[in-house]
Amino acid sequence: MAEIIQRGIEDKIPELEQLERIGLFTKKEVKSVIRSTTLQYKLFRTILSKEDFIAYIQHIGYQFKREEIEYAIIHRIHTTFRRTAIKPCTLSFCFQSTKSQLSKVFSSMLAIHPDKPALWIMAAKCEMEDRNSTENARLLFLRALRFHPDNKKVYQEYFRMELLHAEKLKKQQQELEKAKISVNEYEFSPEILSGKLAEVIYRNATQKIKGADFILSLLQIASIFDFTKELQENILEDLQSQHTDDSLTWDFMAKRELGVAVTPELQTARGKATDTNRKEERCCAVYEEGLKCISTEAMWTCYVTFCLERYKRKTNVQELKEKRRARLLGVFQRAHDAALLKEDLYKSWVRRDAEATTQIATAATQRFSQSAETWSLALQVLVQLRSSEAARLFQEALGHVSPKVSASKGLFSSVATVSTTMKQKYLDWSYKTGGYKKARKTFTSLHEHRPFSKAFFTRMIEIEKEQERPKMNNLRDYYERALREFGSSDEDLWMDYIKEERRPNGKPENCGTLHWRAIKMLEGESVERFTAQYTLLQTGHV
Repeated sequence: MAEIIQRGIEDKIPELEQLERIGLFTKKEVKSVIRSTTLQYKLFRTILSKEDFIAYIQHIGYQFKREEIEYAIIHRIHTTFRRTAIKPCTLSFCFQSTKSQLSKVFSSMLAIHPDKPALWIMAAKCEMEDRNSTENARLLFLRALRFHPDNKKVYQEYFRMELLHAEKLKKQQQELEKAKISVNEYEFSPEILSGKLAEVIYRNATQKIKGADFILSLLQIASIFDFTKELQENILEDLQSQHTDDSLTWDFMAKRELGVAVTPELQTARGKATDTNRKEERCCAVYEEGLKCISTEAMWTCYVTFCLERYKRKTNVQELKEKRRARLLGVFQRAHDAALLKEDLYKSWVRRDAEATTQIATAATQRFSQSAETWSLALQVLVQLRSSEAARLFQEALGHVSPKVSASKGLFSSVATVSTTMKQKYLDWSYKTGGYKKARKTFTSLHEHRPFSKAFFTRMIEIEKEQERPKMNNLRDYYERALREFGSSDEDLWMDYIKEERRPNGKPENCGTLHWRAIKMLEGESVERFTAQYTLLQTGHV
């Protein structure tokens, strides 16, 4: 073992002497490198570890700018990496130093990790882009498909690669023709140039993987290339003939109408708006046709989402705005009537139909009566409108949704009134159904979550005092928390706290401190009212 290490050190000596001669290393640094034999010993032990390899690689991993010494160092680093099974570590170094080793590295890694589709794709891209070898890239994709016959990403990238290759050949052919060089000497396969080979991949892929989403992903790739018109038409034909039961097909076909040319108008804002409106009407006609085939929640969601997106687009033409709004509200209503409007879309509907806000919110709770989010939305709407129905709706919500669930969803509502009311109700419910222990647990889980109402704390104080042996320490905790929120304006809280300390379970000596704190914390007229009440208490008139 020692002989192997010694031989390695002797091999390094010429390199080290050269480093010293050109001034990159000092004598001290050269000695330091020689002393690195300890790291090398570790690499020849029977039991190896990742840490040993990484430590050694980091030690020798200098990247110098001098060509004559760079190769030897990089070669040694590559050699060290190859001895470890942690092959992914080599990739970044190969990219940074030299790409000549990439093919070998990928080959070794794929032998160990054939189950990783991303690795096959990286290897094929390397052959295509860095080594300019389409044939090797093609072979790698074919091998990848043996291991991953149903992988969408592998098929997509294989399809893209063949189209890129065809595009590259087309450009080469055009350059030769421009230079008036005969193209007969070169092999330009008509099948490849026209995208026929890519179409073969498409056919094989769609036999293995079904679904409109996959076909659309391949169509999107094909649309990037300007020579694939026929291929795109074939893919569209398959989409329309085989996937009319999928909302994605109708959604795609409808949105295509936005790009279809219509009768040209004068180039004015109103003319452009008229043109846009016609296109949007054509889109809606496709959606309507789709609904005749598949009236599903997914289909209605596509239709509503399209109308919503168009409504959000800015326009200075009021007539177009109004048409978009009327179209959107109409589709919202029809989807609701069909009981196929998604829960989260009710929120968008409420925001855009001020005249029917209450009715929409109430309708949503009827449709999704078990959803705490929907009840919370309806409560927020009614509270914002200051509707007298808010209290009734809240009671109705508790009848449909578990208070525990409704609390977790609605307590932290952005509307303070809803949040504070829910906390109080939940605390009451906990006490009625689970007694003191459950109420205490509920209070503890909520007392750090603002906003609060004074009633939330005073109710917990009442619950504590209703017990056979109320704990003064708990009462102090409730009062302190309440004062933290309301102590600057509510003199009654201070007085109640002081009275509690004067009772048999309290400590009368604490009253003086509480009085001093109250004077310091209270603001404005609250100080005068507190002083008057405290004086009456001291003189026995309260």
